[in-house]
This record gives sequence, structure tokens and C-alpha cells, in this order.
Amino acid sequence: MPDDKSKTGGSQTGNGKAGNGGEPSPYTVHDPDALARNFARMIEQAGRAASEWMRPREAGEKTDDFAEGLTEISKTLSKVTEYWLADPERSLSAQTQLFSRYMDLWNASIRRMAGEQVDPVANPQRGDRRFADPDWQANPFFDFLKQAYLITSGWAGDLVERTEGLDEHTKHKAIFYTQQIINSLSPSNFPNLNPEVLRETLQSDGENLVRGMAMLADDIAAGHGDLKLRQADTSAFMVGRDVANTPGKVVAQNDVCQVIQYEASTKQVLKRPLVIVPPWINKFYILDLNEKKSFIRWCVDQGHSVFVISWVNPDEKQAGKSFEHYAEEGIMATLDVIEDITGACEFNTIGYCVGGTLLAVTLALMARRGDERIKSATLFASQVDFTHAGDLKVFVDEEQIARIEKSMTESGYLEGQKIASAFNMLRSRDLIWPYVVNNYMRGRDPLPFDLLYWNSDSTRMPAANHSFYLRNCYLENRLSQGTMEVGGEKLDLEEVKIPIYNLATREDHIAPAKSAYLGSQFFGGKVTFVLAGSGHIAGVVNHPSTGKYQYWTGGKPVGDLDGWLEKAKETAGSWWPHWHEWIVAQDGETVSAPKSGSRKHKPIENAPGSYVMVKA
Repeated sequence: MPDDKSKTGGSQTGNGKAGNGGEPSPYTVHDPDALARNFARMIEQAGRAASEWMRPREAGEKTDDFAEGLTEISKTLSKVTEYWLADPERSLSAQTQLFSRYMDLWNASIRRMAGEQVDPVANPQRGDRRFADPDWQANPFFDFLKQAYLITSGWAGDLVERTEGLDEHTKHKAIFYTQQIINSLSPSNFPNLNPEVLRETLQSDGENLVRGMAMLADDIAAGHGDLKLRQADTSAFMVGRDVANTPGKVVAQNDVCQVIQYEASTKQVLKRPLVIVPPWINKFYILDLNEKKSFIRWCVDQGHSVFVISWVNPDEKQAGKSFEHYAEEGIMATLDVIEDITGACEFNTIGYCVGGTLLAVTLALMARRGDERIKSATLFASQVDFTHAGDLKVFVDEEQIARIEKSMTESGYLEGQKIASAFNMLRSRDLIWPYVVNNYMRGRDPLPFDLLYWNSDSTRMPAANHSFYLRNCYLENRLSQGTMEVGGEKLDLEEVKIPIYNLATREDHIAPAKSAYLGSQFFGGKVTFVLAGSGHIAGVVNHPSTGKYQYWTGGKPVGDLDGWLEKAKETAGSWWPHWHEWIVAQDGETVSAPKSGSRKHKPIENAPGSYVMVKA
């Protein structure tokens, strides 16, 4: 077991001082018999986990494509290997650099053991919570382990970055796959190498591992043979009670969506109703998490007449629904409903993420058909050009799309868990491995957190829709090029002349700010570009009451983002009030708040409706 004493002084562990006051080391086995019994119980639970994994495969209900995935990774990384091995001098130089760093660490560790104060050779990146436990610094063994990992992982990542001769997509994949390997091999992910887990294991005689393996078996069973990783205590939330609880009514529904009309909280509302188009990759209540975070409730309180599309969680019946159906039966049908209820014939609209992409497609389609009902559009972290589409492009090439289409052939949809896993992998260091450690090594239930509860409430993708999106947007980038065809029309964003508020978030890894900024330049009307602090979710869902982050406003979005940002004005806090002022500036006329529904569209049920309740 590692010694907890440090010759630079007494070390403070997570359980108090050790080694200076005669107290036993927290890395001591207290009851070998109990530890052995619990290891046996852990193995028993591991067998149950394996059984849950095998059951649907033995029944022929599930097949795996591990081999194809590993082949893809091997093919990609072999090209990196070929580059470095092709030139002996280049290979020797790379190995020498790594060996030199190891020697620096070894010498520093020897000096530390001799009592010297020594600066670390390698430090974690800012915000890296894997090494937060004090013993990663105070205990020489764990400190050496941590720094050796950081040196090796940094060297490997740099090696891929410096590989020449790869096309952009292959290099992107190589960097992504390397990062997944690096994240998975962190010493914090192994019970005997993580000081916090090791202490808990020895002090509880392995009870934590028994609980963790039982949780693993339960989560594989919940995923019907695949791991459904728990990121939040789901028992603490109920849709409609704890989240998605802004008062309203479902006033229409079809095979694609429900339309929710929210109750006004002001006597007068803006004459133009506000229509929100959320992504169908996730559920709409990211914009209605709770009273202190809800964008929807805030808009209602500002005097907007708010309508939201709640997309169906599709099954085989929606297999043939494509972008055309989501545009016509979703957005355009919703406008018809709202027009009947309110009498309004002009609308403000918002699209979030892929909902923003669909909104842009619909705007171009309506422009081509001469439908001028939408008078303003706001895009939240949305892309219309996919040149710089971020890490999701790593999953998009002809071979990978063909595999996805093949997997959707029988069911008619893509499983929601596969979508959720892909998004989690984009930030596996923060969204996968901490929960693996907490749940399956420490045996602890995750904390209740509404955002992560929403994140785990995944949705399925209709086969036709998902295939169209991957091919026309990510693979072929047709929308911005004016070659996308929807509903028999060739679409041109230049024909969209209405004012657009284009919001990007600075740390977005799904719809990068650079990508959203470039997309501003394809519309035919005036675009107000705004850059918010933080990322794809937190940068958008930022209630003014929190006082968090900031946003930048500036001139016309021409040139590159860096140039625009140099001249932009930074404002502290939420961008929501700035957006509201922009909306009012378009048309601030108000009318009496409408009642819920109409004679033709009678309220069907209370918000948030039944579609959002369907689990993937």
C-alpha cells in the first residue's frame, strides 16, 4: 500500500492527518476477513451485471457493432502510428522527449523524498476535478502517479496534433479517439490508484465496491443490456411537478408534435406571439427547468404570448418523417394553430440547436412559397453552415452514416441512449468518468440535479429525419450552399430577409461559436450576432437573477469571429434582457392576453403534455 507520509511535512488526507500523531494510516486493511467476504460479494454482483448484459444478446434482441467501432479506431490511429514510425529520426525524437520528461519527474520525486520543496513537473489543467483530493498532491506515491499520467497523456495528445499528412476529418477523429483513450486511462478511474476510492474501500472493508457493482448491474438492466449511466438522482424529479411546471395547456397535437400554449401572467402581451422550436434530440423543458432557470416562464413574465413545440418521442410510426414533415407538420402547422387561437398573423420565433437549424430551413421554405407570417427569428446555439461544426463531426462520414442507417432499418428510429452516449463522449472526462467513479467504485447515488436529470431523459430519432440531417447538414453542408431540397423546393437562405438574432456561446462544443458566426453571413436580412459566455446549455439557460457570465455585442458579423470580438462590447450578466429589448424594437405593440385554446383548438391537457412524458 502507498505510504501516506511525506518528508516535506505531514500530509492532510481526506480523513485527517496521518503519520505525525501516531494515528493509523487510512491505507491500512482493518479487517482482512470482511474485505475478502465483500470481494466475493462484489464478484457475485459482477456476475449479475454480466448476466444482464448477456440476456438481450442471447435472446437475439440486441446485437453489437464493437468490431466495426474498433476497426474504425484502429484504422484511424494506425495512420498516426505510420507517420511517426516511417521516419526513425522522428520516432526517436518523440521517444526522447517523453523519456526526458519522465527523468525530470523522477529527479523531482527523489528531491522531494529528500525533503526539498519541489515544483511539480506537470500540473492538471484548470478545472480538472479528477485530482481534487488532497492526497494527489500531498502523498508522494499518488503525486508521482498523477504527474506520470499527465506527462504521458500530454505527450500522446501532442503527438497526434503534430501528425502531418492526414486529411482534416481523419485528424479530427484521431484527436477524438486519442482523447477518449486518455480519459479512460486516468489513474482516478481505477479503485487501487485513486486515493479517495482506495481509502473508502479499506475503511469500509469493500462495502463500497459491493454497492457499486450492484448499481452497475441495475443500470445495465435499466438500459436493456446497455449501460444507462446515472448522472442524477432521477427519483428527485417528476416532469410537470419539479421541472417543466410553467402553467399552460396543450392546444393541438399530431404525429410529430404537441403545441403548448402558456398562461399569460400579464394582462397585456406583445401582439406577435412567441413560438419556440426546441431541438428534438432533447426534450423542450431545458428551457423550463424550474422557476429560477426557466426561460419560458421569464418570457411569459415579460409579456410574451408563448407557444412551444413539444416534439414526439418517435417510434416505428414516425420512421418516414423527415425534415419536410417536421417543418410542415411541426412549425408551419403550429403557426396555423396559433393564428386560429390568437388571431395574430405575424410571429416571433426562436429555434434552439437543431431546432434552430430546422427553423432556418423552414424560413427558407416559407420564403420560397411566399409565406411571410414569421417576422423575426432568434437562433440559440444553432448552425446553418457546418464547415466548423465541432466535435460531432467526428461521428459523420459515409461509413459511419451507413452503419447508423443500417441500425435504424429494423426499428425505424435511432435509440435515444445512443444519442445520449455520443453527446456524453464529447466531454467524457466530465460527463462519463466522474459518474463511473462515484457510482460504481464509491457505491454512491448521484446527487439530484435538474440539468443532468434532463440530460438523461433522452429521445429517439426518426430514421428519415436523422439520415436527412446527417447527410444534408453535417456531411454535405447543403443548406448554406443553397443546394438543400425540402418539400420540392431548393432552399436559399439569402431569400430570408427578416431580422435575425443569432446567439452563440463561447465555449460551445456542439455548435461552436465560430460555426454560428459564419452562419450569420448566409441570411439575406440583418443579423444581430451576440456571443454569450459559457457553453451550449449554461450560456443559453442563464436567468438574469443569477448574475452569471457575460455577453458580447458588436457590429455586423463579417470577417472572422476573433476580429469581431476584438471590437465587441462586453456586458456582465445574462443576455436575456438584451434579446427582449431587440424583440420589442421589432414591434412593441401589445394586446389583451389571449385565453387558452379556441373553439377549434380546445385544450387537450395541461402542460407539459403527454408527449414529453414518453421515455426512450
